[in-house]
Amino acid sequence: MPAWLFALLATGFVLYTDDYVIAGILPELAADLGVSESHAGQLITAFSLTVAIVAPLAAVVLAKVPRRQLFTVGLCLFILANGLAVIVPSYPLLLVLRVVAAVAAAGMTPAVFAFAAERAPADKTGRYIAIVSLGVTGSIAAGVPIGTWIGGHLGWRACFATMAVAGLIVLLALLPTLPREDGEREVPLLRDQLRTLSAGPISFGLLANCALMTGSMMMLTYLAPYLEATSSAGVDERALAFSLSGIAGILGIWLGGIATDRWGADRTLSVGIGGIIVTMVILWLLWMGRPAPIPAVICVVTVWGGLAFWNSPAIQARLYMLAGPVAPQALALNTSGTYLGVSIGAAVGGIALTTGGAGALPLTAASSGLIALILIAIARYLAGARSRERK
Repeated sequence: MPAWLFALLATGFVLYTDDYVIAGILPELAADLGVSESHAGQLITAFSLTVAIVAPLAAVVLAKVPRRQLFTVGLCLFILANGLAVIVPSYPLLLVLRVVAAVAAAGMTPAVFAFAAERAPADKTGRYIAIVSLGVTGSIAAGVPIGTWIGGHLGWRACFATMAVAGLIVLLALLPTLPREDGEREVPLLRDQLRTLSAGPISFGLLANCALMTGSMMMLTYLAPYLEATSSAGVDERALAFSLSGIAGILGIWLGGIATDRWGADRTLSVGIGGIIVTMVILWLLWMGRPAPIPAVICVVTVWGGLAFWNSPAIQARLYMLAGPVAPQALALNTSGTYLGVSIGAAVGGIALTTGGAGALPLTAASSGLIALILIAIARYLAGARSRERK
């Protein structure tokens, strides 16, 4: 595996940690800036929505920009936004800086995955994407806990200072390792890009990812109240559940990449999404028989954590292969779908928890998984039909 691939992994780790880490420092941040915790939590919403909106636009506007230049400028903007957050005096200014950091992330995140896929050997596309995707699970398993510890002991401003330094380290790792590109990047006309991206096999795949993320992030967001209601899990048990699911996610991404290379993306997705639906049904049954044994609940949650991330390499490898020359734009739309799924999952999960109790969460998440499975089946059928027409 080339050194630049691990530099891209580190890039993904830093970008995703920067989004999620605020959740761990909300109390300190809110108290210092004189706002409520729910108000401070909108910093996460602003970041996610900005990435969702800007990512596809940036992919089109910046399509011809060499990746080396894109990463350099993007990381410099990221470092500047986090560096200024250290000295920001008010919440509104911090909100603006979070939007700036999100714009930088939106420009870089899809390009990171596309760059890895473009330079992967034909039989290792899934594994190359999986390695970069480890930055996502790594940010949850390690980045957020580390950032939370720093914020709790040294203050929330120290957390942003750490992110700025981490961005600088990543930039210094990328510059000497990233391969240089020969000549200007060839980009299809905008109408041809839109025609490709709106084709059924791609558009239904994008919708499937959004539905899948809605269910997965809904369960992750409200996992603590589910554990408490189902098994009377305390703080230590909840921390263990989150930790084990994060570790399982790291393993799941790697195995999902291997499965994508060996089985193909469609079969890998069918297995992964089907497994998620099964684990959600089991979690609902455990809730119905509450109080459930804590070890049993944690085991199922751990399996679910691995399956939740298993699908990521397959989804992105599938889009990359179908989109061809507009793969970066397709992956940018996939990034938008992911962040929209996070936002929708939090909103729908909140409604489900309020109206139906914790038991409604796994059933609702299973429904999202079923919708994703149906959408993938439709996308596969349309891809097969298009292939038959060409013959």
